[in-house]
Amino acid sequence: MREAMTIGPKDTGQPRGGDFASEISTLETQFDVIRYMKRVTQAFGFKTFMICTVPGFDTDKLASMSIVSNMPGELINKYDSISLLKHSTGIRRLRETTTPFQLSLSDWDKESSRPVESNDYIAMLRDHGILQANYFPVHDADGSRAAVILMGDEVEMPMSATMELQMIAIHVYNRLTEIGAFWKDTATTLSEREIQCLSWTAAGKTSSEIAGIIGLSEHTVNHYLNHVTKKLDAVNRTQAVVKAMKKGYIT
Repeated sequence: MREAMTIGPKDTGQPRGGDFASEISTLETQFDVIRYMKRVTQAFGFKTFMICTVPGFDTDKLASMSIVSNMPGELINKYDSISLLKHSTGIRRLRETTTPFQLSLSDWDKESSRPVESNDYIAMLRDHGILQANYFPVHDADGSRAAVILMGDEVEMPMSATMELQMIAIHVYNRLTEIGAFWKDTATTLSEREIQCLSWTAAGKTSSEIAGIIGLSEHTVNHYLNHVTKKLDAVNRTQAVVKAMKKGYIT
């Protein structure tokens, strides 16, 4: 049964996003945005988030649309491996509306049109506690469309929370476009894991040490570091760290 989203003991009708407009304006890098969005995600009772562009009809990979996210990498990889983007009800609705909406996993599970390959993915989402996705459509000054997606338990959000999150989504996306314009010499976007691995590399940690710190295998850490080195067009990890620092991804 769906539950109404509760505000919690310390909430007395005050905005959970705080003075979001002024705080968002101080964010200087994509990593700053990730940290801010992680706080918002937690404050509103969600588990994970993604900010992505609305893909065109010829796009088949969610990973290529993601701008910033803390969604588990294995979920995105599985989603793309079975080409679920072309079957996505959420993406289809994002192309049709500019108002917030939500989709539950239980509703998707009942759809007769969904591919049989999605069964394993649905099971993975349940294992991660992702039972619903709340979509907040946004756009920039040029009209390019995107969405802030918050995922977690299946709940009914009160209108006040929906309106607040829509305003946060608008401000965050506009700030991301400003950051992107500032670093206009690159179209590179880094994931949270890639930034984490680079940050610990900059601190002098080995792949083995980083694996222990962030709870991944050494093989996975090496994968992230090799991938981000290619993204930044660097010849080695040391140069990747330097380039990431210059572009403001890490400090």
